[in-house]
Amino acid sequence: MTEVVNLSEAAAYRVKEMMVHNEEEGSLLRVSVNGGGCSGLSYGMGFEKEKNEDDIVLHQHDLEIIISSEDASILQGTVIDYKESLMGGGFTIDNPNAIASCGCGSSFRTAKKEGTPESC
Repeated sequence: MTEVVNLSEAAAYRVKEMMVHNEEEGSLLRVSVNGGGCSGLSYGMGFEKEKNEDDIVLHQHDLEIIISSEDASILQGTVIDYKESLMGGGFTIDNPNAIASCGCGSSFRTAKKEGTPESC
Protein backbone atom coordinates (compact mmCIF):
# COMPACT_ATOMS: atom_id res chain seq x y z
CA MET A 1 0.00 0.00 0.00
CA THR A 2 1.21 3.51 -0.84
CA GLU A 3 2.08 5.79 2.07
CA VAL A 4 -0.36 8.63 2.66
CA VAL A 5 2.48 11.10 1.99
CA ASN A 6 5.94 10.46 0.58
CA LEU A 7 8.63 12.94 1.51
CA SER A 8 11.57 13.08 -0.90
CA GLU A 9 15.12 12.98 0.40
CA ALA A 10 15.60 16.64 -0.66
CA ALA A 11 12.44 17.71 1.19
CA ALA A 12 13.48 15.78 4.31
CA TYR A 13 16.91 17.43 4.24
CA ARG A 14 15.30 20.90 4.01
CA VAL A 15 12.84 20.10 6.82
CA LYS A 16 15.73 19.01 9.06
CA GLU A 17 17.59 22.25 8.24
CA MET A 18 14.49 24.24 9.19
CA MET A 19 14.16 22.30 12.45
CA VAL A 20 17.71 23.24 13.43
CA HIS A 21 17.29 26.87 12.34
CA ASN A 22 13.98 27.24 14.22
CA GLU A 23 15.20 25.26 17.26
CA GLU A 24 12.56 22.60 16.65
CA GLU A 25 14.78 19.49 16.83
CA GLY A 26 12.80 16.51 18.04
CA SER A 27 9.55 17.95 16.73
CA LEU A 28 7.09 16.17 14.50
CA LEU A 29 6.32 17.43 11.00
CA ARG A 30 2.59 17.93 10.54
CA VAL A 31 1.28 17.86 6.98
CA SER A 32 -2.29 19.10 6.76
CA VAL A 33 -5.10 20.29 4.54
CA ASN A 34 -6.85 23.52 5.46
CA GLY A 35 -9.97 25.17 4.11
CA GLY A 36 -9.26 28.31 2.12
CA GLY A 37 -7.49 29.56 -0.94
CA CYS A 38 -9.14 30.39 -4.23
CA SER A 39 -9.57 26.70 -5.15
CA GLY A 40 -11.08 25.70 -1.79
CA LEU A 41 -8.26 23.87 0.03
CA SER A 42 -4.65 24.65 0.88
CA TYR A 43 -1.72 22.66 2.23
CA GLY A 44 -0.10 23.24 5.57
CA MET A 45 3.22 22.10 7.02
CA GLY A 46 4.50 22.90 10.47
CA PHE A 47 6.23 21.57 13.56
CA GLU A 48 4.49 20.15 16.61
CA LYS A 49 5.78 18.62 19.81
CA GLU A 50 2.96 16.08 20.29
CA LYS A 51 0.66 14.06 18.10
CA ASN A 52 -3.10 13.81 18.47
CA GLU A 53 -4.90 10.57 19.20
CA ASP A 54 -6.34 10.31 15.66
CA ASP A 55 -3.04 11.11 13.86
CA ILE A 56 -1.40 8.77 11.40
CA VAL A 57 2.36 8.61 12.03
CA LEU A 58 4.83 8.02 9.19
CA HIS A 59 8.56 7.43 9.58
CA GLN A 60 10.60 8.65 6.61
CA HIS A 61 14.22 9.82 6.34
CA ASP A 62 14.66 9.92 10.14
CA LEU A 63 11.61 12.19 10.49
CA GLU A 64 8.25 11.55 12.09
CA ILE A 65 5.45 12.91 9.93
CA ILE A 66 1.96 13.26 11.37
CA ILE A 67 -1.28 13.58 9.43
CA SER A 68 -4.77 13.73 10.88
CA SER A 69 -6.88 10.74 9.89
CA GLU A 70 -9.37 13.28 8.53
CA ASP A 71 -6.80 14.67 6.04
CA ALA A 72 -5.39 11.27 5.06
CA SER A 73 -7.89 10.50 2.30
CA ILE A 74 -7.29 13.89 0.64
CA LEU A 75 -3.49 13.46 0.86
CA GLN A 76 -3.31 9.76 -0.10
CA GLY A 77 -0.39 9.25 -2.49
CA THR A 78 0.91 12.83 -2.23
CA VAL A 79 4.62 13.41 -2.91
CA ILE A 80 6.38 16.35 -1.23
CA ASP A 81 9.67 17.45 -2.78
CA TYR A 82 12.01 20.42 -2.41
CA LYS A 83 13.49 22.09 -5.47
CA GLU A 84 16.11 24.79 -5.86
CA SER A 85 16.12 27.19 -8.81
CA LEU A 86 17.74 30.48 -9.78
CA MET A 87 14.79 32.27 -8.17
CA GLY A 88 15.17 30.40 -4.85
CA GLY A 89 13.82 27.17 -3.50
CA GLY A 90 10.56 25.80 -2.32
CA PHE A 91 8.50 22.75 -1.52
CA THR A 92 6.46 21.20 -4.31
CA ILE A 93 3.41 19.08 -3.61
CA ASP A 94 2.12 16.56 -6.13
CA ASN A 95 -1.29 15.36 -4.99
CA PRO A 96 -2.90 12.79 -7.33
CA ASN A 97 -6.30 13.60 -5.78
CA ALA A 98 -6.26 17.27 -6.80
CA ILE A 99 -8.40 17.90 -9.88
CA ALA A 100 -7.76 21.65 -10.04
CA SER A 101 -5.28 24.05 -8.55
CA CYS A 102 -4.75 27.77 -8.36
CA GLY A 103 -2.28 29.42 -10.73
CA CYS A 104 -0.04 30.21 -7.77
CA GLY A 105 -0.06 26.51 -6.80
CA SER A 106 -0.92 27.06 -3.14
CA SER A 107 -4.55 25.96 -3.22
CA PHE A 108 -6.36 23.06 -4.82
CA ARG A 109 -9.68 21.25 -5.19
CA THR A 110 -10.30 17.51 -5.04
CA ALA A 111 -13.83 17.32 -6.47
CA LYS A 112 -15.75 19.76 -8.64
CA LYS A 113 -18.40 21.55 -6.64
CA GLU A 114 -21.40 23.35 -8.09
CA GLY A 115 -20.63 27.05 -8.52
CA THR A 116 -16.89 26.70 -7.80
CA PRO A 117 -14.71 28.80 -10.12
CA GLU A 118 -12.39 26.93 -12.45
CA SER A 119 -9.42 29.23 -11.79
CA CYS A 120 -8.25 32.01 -9.50
